Amino acid sequence: MDFKNGAELLSLCNTHRQPISQIMKARECDLTEVSGKQIEERMKRVLEIMKQAASSPLDTPRRSMGGLLGGEAQLVDRHRKEGRSICGSPLSRAMAYAMAVLEVNSSMGLIVAAPTAGSSGVVPGVLLALKEEHCLSDEALLPALYNASAIGYLAMRNATVAGAAGGCQAEVGVASAMAASAAVELMGGTPAQCLDAASTALMNLLGLVCDPVGGLVEYPCQNRNAIGAANALTAAELALSGIKQLIPFDEMLAAMYHVGKRIPPEFRETAMGGCAATPSGCRACQGCS
Repeated sequence: MDFKNGAELLSLCNTHRQPISQIMKARECDLTEVSGKQIEERMKRVLEIMKQAASSPLDTPRRSMGGLLGGEAQLVDRHRKEGRSICGSPLSRAMAYAMAVLEVNSSMGLIVAAPTAGSSGVVPGVLLALKEEHCLSDEALLPALYNASAIGYLAMRNATVAGAAGGCQAEVGVASAMAASAAVELMGGTPAQCLDAASTALMNLLGLVCDPVGGLVEYPCQNRNAIGAANALTAAELALSGIKQLIPFDEMLAAMYHVGKRIPPEFRETAMGGCAATPSGCRACQGCS
């Protein structure tokens, strides 16, 4: 059941007439020699951590270690509950949950790197929002997490998920692709539509730089997790509507990696360019050079 790229994954899905989630789960069992039941228990633990990280700051905001974050997720959630959201409930929920996870991460709480700590809010933000909006069970989310894992595995194998190597397009961009593909399977889409959504999500954030203020995984990281969630929902909606992606996932992933290697060093997690180099950004981190 092993696969090295999206084309091989899609071929396995078609051959065995199974969704991406089942192919990924079978791969994990084969390669790790761990039973399906044990794998399932581990994934349930992943989901519990995601749920806790996405919900706790909405009730009790957490101040980040660097002092740049604290309470933003609660504000977005309150805005939705007051009926004033201009994005609609699904997107507003996804944004709030994604931002909440970044609060937990930046305050040294427990999160699931999906695929990294700096992009850890996108996948839970999207999936937990869809769970709430469509009254889904926790069990229904587990296949979606395997699906997201498959996309993350391919990104790590064939490109990068590190901001220092490929910019934020490699972190939030890949997280958004993972969430988009997972959302499509969760909502009944085909494996081909999942990969179309993942490709679209990568395309939309192609070239996004990594420029954390003060070198901290706080700002603009939190806002970009919200954008990653919005991008994932958009990409999933396009795919589920029947819109096919011109550029296959494998080619888009290669393009992302190519672009990432050519992003100047100051825009790859050095805090020497972009948002980090603005006067306000420098003042916020007490005069970093």
